[in-house]
Amino acid sequence: VQLQASGGGLVQAGGSLRLSCSASGRTLSWYSIGWFRQAPGQERNLVAVISRGSTTYHTDSVKGRFTISRDNAENTVYLQMNTLKPEDTAVYYCAAGDWNGVRYGTANYWGQGTLVTVSS
Repeated sequence: VQLQASGGGLVQAGGSLRLSCSASGRTLSWYSIGWFRQAPGQERNLVAVISRGSTTYHTDSVKGRFTISRDNAENTVYLQMNTLKPEDTAVYYCAAGDWNGVRYGTANYWGQGTLVTVSS
């Protein structure tokens, strides 16, 4: 599976962005999909996960502001990010695998990342 993350960019604090994770070679509906982020000088951390059955998990730092969703017809998983803060600045990656693998950072497949920059 080749994953491609897109939708990053520069936004002011309080603004919104929607990230997309698409795939070639396999249908994403077979996998749980996670979004991760890595800020400069920091480790990569989980942001949100969605299961094959659309059960979701969001970390406390983004709960209520970010929403992960999937559109199997479009073979795409989204991360809607609202009320963005400067501390959300990071490279965002999507990953695919089984629920526990994605949830704990050992997913089978990873995308290349898209940069989100939130200015104050």
